[in-house]
Amino acid sequence: MITFEKLWETMTEKGISTYQLREKCGIDSKTIRRLKANENVETKTLDKLCYVLSCKLEDIAEYHEDTPE
Repeated sequence: MITFEKLWETMTEKGISTYQLREKCGIDSKTIRRLKANENVETKTLDKLCYVLSCKLEDIAEYHEDTPE
């Protein structure tokens, strides 16, 4: 499972709000909701986030192995 917990940490470190993401990146509120819920997002969204935050992909996303039920 891909999680975006690191995104929120990176945004806090850099002083960027979700409002600024919407304005600077053109990311809509529906995509912000999907990121908060760790749902699927397009790679172009990840690219935009890395560009605006001046960071690497590993600074905004992390893989956690799912445990079988």
